[in-house]
Amino acid sequence: MTQRQLKSGYFVLEGLNSLSSTFYFYYFYFFMHARFGFDNKANLTLAAMNGLVYMFAAWWSGRFAQRAGYFTSLKLGFAIMIVALAVGPFLNSPAGHIAVMLVSAVGLCFTWPALEALVCEGETPAGLQRVVGIYNLGWAGTGALGYFIGGKILDRFGLQSLFLAPLGVLIIQLALTFWLATKARAQRIETTANKTPEPLEMNPRPIARARGFLRMAWLANPFAYIAINTLVAVMPGIAERLGLSTTAAGFCCSLWCFARLGAFFGLWVWPGWHYKFRWMLSAYLALIASFVVILTAPNLVVIVSAQLIFGIAIGLIYYSSLFYSMDVGETKGEHGGIHEAAIGLGNFVGPAVGAGSLHFLPQYANSGAVAVSVVLLGGLGGLLGIWRKTKT
Repeated sequence: MTQRQLKSGYFVLEGLNSLSSTFYFYYFYFFMHARFGFDNKANLTLAAMNGLVYMFAAWWSGRFAQRAGYFTSLKLGFAIMIVALAVGPFLNSPAGHIAVMLVSAVGLCFTWPALEALVCEGETPAGLQRVVGIYNLGWAGTGALGYFIGGKILDRFGLQSLFLAPLGVLIIQLALTFWLATKARAQRIETTANKTPEPLEMNPRPIARARGFLRMAWLANPFAYIAINTLVAVMPGIAERLGLSTTAAGFCCSLWCFARLGAFFGLWVWPGWHYKFRWMLSAYLALIASFVVILTAPNLVVIVSAQLIFGIAIGLIYYSSLFYSMDVGETKGEHGGIHEAAIGLGNFVGPAVGAGSLHFLPQYANSGAVAVSVVLLGGLGGLLGIWRKTKT
């Protein structure tokens, strides 16, 4: 089996991973809202707990994948999630379901750094642009599909499908991982016996400048996820305010995922945005503006329009973080872990700030949106500060 064929398998694996995890984690808040009456504040608290666990677990699991092996990390992660979701249908308490969610988040942390490293390992800078583009299109496309159809699945098959549908996908993922691990081992033996690997082309960018953009991307990405996970956690409340069913919410509130997918495609085919600060700055400003509009808009038409801008901005920020993480340095598993840990940081901070604002200022319906927007503005200041240091 050739290296390209192996990487095709990795792309299938990451697509399935995004499909199952997006469906479970995004609709977990709808589940808790429907089953236990969780409101925006409670769901934001759940999202903050998830982010806190994910942040530390992702950082550690990236190092684990680098040292123990990418396939070992994948097998462990999928096994943890399978066990957790298999228990889920038999639980009847909020605490039990929260525990399942947190354990599943830990399992997920063992998968993404390993998958990111597997698809990027051994690539030249030109090859890296190609594989990162395919990787982003894969997970974003299946993730958008999972969010889009997830509401229909819950309405059609009941709340238990929140566990059973991703469980079936995860079992397929684990079996595929064992098969790919066997093929990869055979391919490595053949490569070592017949040919000496060619030296990789060096990154053509000045390394200090490249590292500066990596730091900016690592800063901007968690702030992007501050916005994303605040939005996802309060989506059941937005749907209720607009009178949308779970199915309609999935259809109407997943549009930013498809906009992100379109952005990924554009960034993949056009590399002119690489190491250009104006692109990152424009995306960040658009992120803040569209986030505020989505949370405060009075009607669905405005929310849908703002989602398109939100998705494009998120796409460029995320793509920057992953591309620069893989483009700068050789410890791709560890850098992938840092990239994912930064996502966890954003997953924690945004919902925590939103929940705190709703707790202390319950008389102001938009206090959470305002507080999180202030945090996003703080990230803008940090971005500008790193840029000034990079220029000098």
